[in-house]
Amino acid sequence: MTTEKDIKIEQYKRQLVYYYNILMSVILALFGLIFTFIIPDKIMAWYLFGGLFLMVYTYLIVRKSYSVNVMVHSYIIIATLYNFYIMLAFWNNSIASFVWLIPIPLAAYVFFQRKYVFIYSMYVLLNIIAGYLISKSFRFKFPIHQPEDVRITDTILMISNVAVIALLLYFKDKIKRVEIYHEIEEKAQSTAIQPVPTADKAPFADELFEKIESVMREKQLYKDVNFNISKLSTEMDINSSYISKSIRTKGYPNFNNYLNMHRIECVKRLLHENDIEKVTLMYIYTEAGFSNQSTFNRVFKQMENITPSEYINSLQLH
Repeated sequence: MTTEKDIKIEQYKRQLVYYYNILMSVILALFGLIFTFIIPDKIMAWYLFGGLFLMVYTYLIVRKSYSVNVMVHSYIIIATLYNFYIMLAFWNNSIASFVWLIPIPLAAYVFFQRKYVFIYSMYVLLNIIAGYLISKSFRFKFPIHQPEDVRITDTILMISNVAVIALLLYFKDKIKRVEIYHEIEEKAQSTAIQPVPTADKAPFADELFEKIESVMREKQLYKDVNFNISKLSTEMDINSSYISKSIRTKGYPNFNNYLNMHRIECVKRLLHENDIEKVTLMYIYTEAGFSNQSTFNRVFKQMENITPSEYINSLQLH
């Protein structure tokens, strides 16, 4: 049975394939133009433009007819073989053409089970070994590339592959998020919705809470007077119910209590960092995200068991 999680992951994988095709189209077109106008190598130019046409044309035909996994399996096999000629053509000048093969195991990691990461890693390795043996056993009359030409292609090649790897990692993170959030939801549905004892907290809830903490502290979102769980949900691209459940597993009654904890911590930090005789209390609590003094006083007393004035007096005594 296809679940909501499977549908969402399939959507992300299709988006990844779509953006990857756009990125590779730009890269192949750029290299084709370089070998046409900057580095005279008509065979390589036609080879690259041919690969560009084949990739785009095939994708437009099969994208609605086949599953993502079938498309990616086929692409990994064909793309590795397609790179074989490029690898041989530059074998005596640079090993940078191997860089094209680095994203292959990573793509397998994003789309498939772990066994395929091993299988395609071996497949890539065998291609490199085959290239080495063929280059040693046969002599080919490839166009001679000058060192300056090789530096140009190597530089663009490295930049291109960094872009490809970044794209793969970005979507891997989005897919991982979906898996984590649905694990949380399934866990919540299989047990009574009660605060989870510390010893029994699920690791995926802890992982989500760490991400929430990181975003809250790094971006200091609590300083927004109108900040709420919906805004955090939008900021993290996470369902607010998952956020709420994760926060409750850490012992906070609700999101507002968690938000006020951050604001009170900010107030205490500002009080320590500033001379209270030179700055107003209003500056302190508004800077921390409180809209008015009465709310600030109530929350501070509730969380610290003393009033703000008493706390300030204790600082001055020290």
